[in-house]
Amino acid sequence: MQTREILIDSGAHPGLVDLTDACRDFLSESDADHGLLVVFVPHATAGIVVVELGAGSDDDLLDALDQLLPRDDRWRHRHGSPGHGADHVLPLLASPSMTVPVIDGGMALGTWQSIALLDPNRDNPRRTVRLSFLPG
Repeated sequence: MQTREILIDSGAHPGLVDLTDACRDFLSESDADHGLLVVFVPHATAGIVVVELGAGSDDDLLDALDQLLPRDDRWRHRHGSPGHGADHVLPLLASPSMTVPVIDGGMALGTWQSIALLDPNRDNPRRTVRLSFLPG
């Protein structure tokens, strides 16, 4: 198994960070052929998603997330910025990890699919993402 950690500056605003190129680079440097790519973010308030990026999809996803997990005072977990408790419920909707098949050295993603870090938490602008390749 080969593993690498990358640091991501996700900023001070909720958003998505495209990890697709970083995943491709990792696989090419790992001499990956067939197996599984595991992408993991070791944070309680961020997730990993496969999503179409651009063309308004990013904003649609963030708007939907705000509707599902509003940033108000309903949350019992209350430290940090207003509504921060919603960030701790995010793993219900966006897992902190995902597994992607690797075939002939490339990720078996669909045409419009990208791997992204979903980070709604404005209190933590730097994230660690762990990439692991498991040969198969």
